Amino acid sequence: MMKKAIILVGISLVLTSRASSQSQGFGLGVVIGDPTGISAKLWTTRATALQFGFSLSDNFKGNRALISADYLWHSFDVIRSTERLPLYYGIGGALSSGGGTQAAIGVRGVLGVAWLSRSVPIDVFFQVVPTVTVVPASSFGIGAGVGVRFFLG
Repeated sequence: MMKKAIILVGISLVLTSRASSQSQGFGLGVVIGDPTGISAKLWTTRATALQFGFSLSDNFKGNRALISADYLWHSFDVIRSTERLPLYYGIGGALSSGGGTQAAIGVRGVLGVAWLSRSVPIDVFFQVVPTVTVVPASSFGIGAGVGVRFFLG
């Protein structure tokens, strides 16, 4: 199922003829790590964005889905470089369900850095995501991932 989703994202990126800057509009791509899945970003201002994620993991009892949404702030002047390398941070939530286990709800923090290409409408990012699960029981975990998103016009 995840392979099909990644292939569909790839095909849609190739077939898209209009693109925009990475600090505006909507970007769609993949993230590899914990979790591995689809990543989307919607800029709300020049320094803030909404980030969404969807992944499926195959545990020993079946597929488990994870859906996340985060509000991000970007600081473009923290890393001094000729490249556009904003540091970003934010807060959000996650819901996981399936795989023969109870649904879980958590609060996420996000800390990452992105490279915004000047010539191609992509961003490449690395992020660390500490999560506190609050339902059905309290627990703490840390995920991390590297990904790329293509920005559509």
